[in-house]
Amino acid sequence: MAASTEPRARTMDNLSWEPLFALHLDVAYDRLQKIGATPLGWRGIYPVNGGSFAGPKLKGKVMPDGADWVIRRADGVTEIDVRLGLLTDDGATIAMAYTGLLAMTESAGARFRRREPVAYEETYIRTTPRFETADPRYEWLNRVIAVANGGPPGASPTYQVFAIL
Repeated sequence: MAASTEPRARTMDNLSWEPLFALHLDVAYDRLQKIGATPLGWRGIYPVNGGSFAGPKLKGKVMPDGADWVIRRADGVTEIDVRLGLLTDDGATIAMAYTGLLAMTESAGARFRRREPVAYEETYIRTTPRFETADPRYEWLNRVIAVANGGPPGASPTYQVFAIL
């Protein structure tokens, strides 16, 4: 039996996506603002100095003064809560916010704290970015649900961001 050449219909039993961009962050680990043990877990705030992003529909720089507010839970999982400003190469400003989870093996966590390399396979970093802009060229981002997988934490965290269609 020959394979069908008909396009597969979108149904609720599949999920379509497309790449938006790769995001590279310059996190100021040395300027960690330690809040300490709170009722929710250990809290810290990591400033984001900047970074870059590039993809098929947009590229540019991460503006300085963003931050990653993290909670390290009792089970060892870190909750990520990031707010960033993006500036596209053509001058648009876009607010980007994402929450997610970071989990590492115990040995990977120890190496990360010493700023040593950590393999992708030793980490689980998944986030759900959302966007907000007033620029008409990128207003389509206001309606995008996105997901991202993060690369191993280190000097420059990297995320691959995908739009859910």
